[in-house]
Amino acid sequence: MYSVGHLAFGYLFGRASSKLLNVNVNVSLLFFASILPDVDLLIPGVEHRGPIHSIMILFLAFVPALIMYKKRAIPYFTALAQHSIIGDFLTAGGVQMLWPITTAWYGAKIEIASLTNVSLEWIFFLVCFTVMLKTRDVWTLFQHHPSNLLLSIPVLTVLLPSFFRFPLPVPFGLVLPHLTYLTLFILSILIDLNPA
Repeated sequence: MYSVGHLAFGYLFGRASSKLLNVNVNVSLLFFASILPDVDLLIPGVEHRGPIHSIMILFLAFVPALIMYKKRAIPYFTALAQHSIIGDFLTAGGVQMLWPITTAWYGAKIEIASLTNVSLEWIFFLVCFTVMLKTRDVWTLFQHHPSNLLLSIPVLTVLLPSFFRFPLPVPFGLVLPHLTYLTLFILSILIDLNPA
């Protein structure tokens, strides 16, 4: 799945779990968590969608946050876990979901550049923005808050494929959602950097 889908699913599942648990959520941190497993693209020798995408490794890494923040951490874990359980499970050959117990790859293997995947990402992008507008979460991104700097990572995940074709090129059909997220995140960061 491209960044558009990961960001949309992360926000939607994190937001839904925060509503169910009746806890406040930091929107910037949801977006950050939703894309975090793709850090493996930057680590030499680590296979993409391999160990760092394992739901078991993600859970173990998140245990301290769950102990410390209890139910307030669950929306962020939900945003993080959806990356492997939903996003990468659906597309691009799957994910090593249960590493280290098994190195087997699990997934529906919908071709990432297929019309099916592009359509799914568009649908969830539109649902994400609709929910962000309805909940007024989009406006919280335009408020000064140090956590907005976390959006630097999602900026890279939409910028690099859109303009530098890394790690893979974005299909023309997903350029607009990528640029929309890019604009939203950059504006949020600039507002946060403004000393006024």
